[in-house]
Amino acid sequence: REIQALAHHNTVFSQLLKLVSRHEFETLAKQHHEGQNLRRMSRWSQFVALSLAQLSGRSSLRDIVSNLSAQAARLYHLGTGNVTRSSLSRVNESQPYTLYEALFHKLLSRCHGVAPKHGFRFGNKLYSLDSTTIDLCLSVFPWAKFRRTKGAVKVHIGLDHDGLLPSFVSITDGKKHDVTIGRVLEFPADSIVVMDRAYTDYSWFNALNDKGIFFVTRQKRNATYRIIERREIIKSKGLTCDQTILITGTKAKSCPVPLRRIGFRDPDTGKHYAFLTNNFHLAAKTIADIYKSRWQIELFFKCIKQNLKIKSFVGTSKNAVMTQIWIAMCAYLLLAWIKFSCQIDRSLQQMIRLLQLNLFERRELLPLLRGDPPEQLNNTIHPQLCLL
Repeated sequence: REIQALAHHNTVFSQLLKLVSRHEFETLAKQHHEGQNLRRMSRWSQFVALSLAQLSGRSSLRDIVSNLSAQAARLYHLGTGNVTRSSLSRVNESQPYTLYEALFHKLLSRCHGVAPKHGFRFGNKLYSLDSTTIDLCLSVFPWAKFRRTKGAVKVHIGLDHDGLLPSFVSITDGKKHDVTIGRVLEFPADSIVVMDRAYTDYSWFNALNDKGIFFVTRQKRNATYRIIERREIIKSKGLTCDQTILITGTKAKSCPVPLRRIGFRDPDTGKHYAFLTNNFHLAAKTIADIYKSRWQIELFFKCIKQNLKIKSFVGTSKNAVMTQIWIAMCAYLLLAWIKFSCQIDRSLQQMIRLLQLNLFERRELLPLLRGDPPEQLNNTIHPQLCLL
């Protein structure tokens, strides 16, 4: 029999978008709407256009619209119609980005249900806390004042090591200090939060301790303290000390509780680290390994900056920039959900690169991401499917 395989699959992009519930999306769109009803394009069309930009690397409104126009016959399956540059620009400027922030949290709750656990033996939740700065041209983005001649926004992330998901996301101006955001985050009790020295705030450390939240960080070089207890260490594991200390000097009143100080020398680089924590139950080497795992958040920032569009923007207003960043976060979660629920071995970076080349191909999404070979057709092929 003749096989017409191409007629049985929607495009890869269409299959990906079907993972977002349209009913749920439209409900959120009504909740996060300002002004008169949209006539020429919908919020879903905006989401489709900007998701295309994220997954295909389009860098301008003209580029996005041209790409959609080239696929005009397939827009019906995406649930959208023709998108014009002026309409897309107007919606980016005027309609609240909070729609995509709300969608992000909906997708995040789905990902939490299928995400794998972190690789440590302890059962506590583990989070890494850090931020990345996105540079902007101050003359083009005058609202994003950072320094005298520079503009910037900061993306603050609390990365859940269960699946390496960005469970806490806050986008601020470039001047916002990291620890200011850290203080307002609500971590669950018994969780472990790992962070670098930029988050050193002894009064905050004391508040975390009162809430039953553990922290692991590096000790500042100018910190003053008094040793009140020393424990035995296994030097073959790179440990140099395991002490109970009290903070002294001007910061003593900010953190009156005992802390644990662990020294560790990296056998590969020879560099010495001193860690501070309020966790006295885990082994000293485990504390050092926890801090080492903080590198995952640096890899997360590298992944989204290299593979998603959060460094160049298609709009200049604050709302347009925030919209684009939140849609990038939503795209990341969609791919994470596919990876976890379908047990795909490829990295998210590999998945994004595959999608960039195949977004409008009529292939099954999961076999594509798994790396299965394309479907083979029989020797007898209908002439209309041949490229003459």
